[in-house]
Amino acid sequence: MRVLRRPHRIAQGLLGCALRIAIWDFGPGPAVVCSGAGPGFEGRREMGTFVPSGKEIDRKWYVVDASGQTLGRLATRAANILSGKLNPRYVPYLDTGDHVIVINAEKVRLTGLKADKKQYRRYTGFPGGLREESFTRLINRRPEKVLEEAIKGMLPKTKLGRSMGSKLKVYRGDRHPHQAQQPVAL
Repeated sequence: MRVLRRPHRIAQGLLGCALRIAIWDFGPGPAVVCSGAGPGFEGRREMGTFVPSGKEIDRKWYVVDASGQTLGRLATRAANILSGKLNPRYVPYLDTGDHVIVINAEKVRLTGLKADKKQYRRYTGFPGGLREESFTRLINRRPEKVLEEAIKGMLPKTKLGRSMGSKLKVYRGDRHPHQAQQPVAL
């Protein structure tokens, strides 16, 4: 075993602290041996990255009043809350979102001529089973469906997205059965 000319060098470690490194020659390539932190780094803590788990997430409840609001803008706001992107502890692989209650779904509006032209399509599963329905007819028949489709269409199309979408509650009128959760108005 032969020691190189400069056996000790101060080098920058992977975690950002200076390390004293001894380089030994064992044959084909040098081996690196760390001997601890250099001077001035005693007592310092290294930075840690917070990684949330599914058990630590406390979910809040929000109420959104849809009366007079534009469909797309309302859906974007609700989708951001459901996915947890406004949460400082957001990670893309966990459902960190909160619950959203939308009331007055029948009073949502569209801009321009979209109320006349917008079509909703669904497939029954049988051959030739494509069904079309206009926005005005669907908003009269089931206004909750309009908002659910708009909001869930902005969520990921995976298991995680479906679990985010399950926290969405949409109601036709201004009453909802979630008073016990003490929802906060947005």
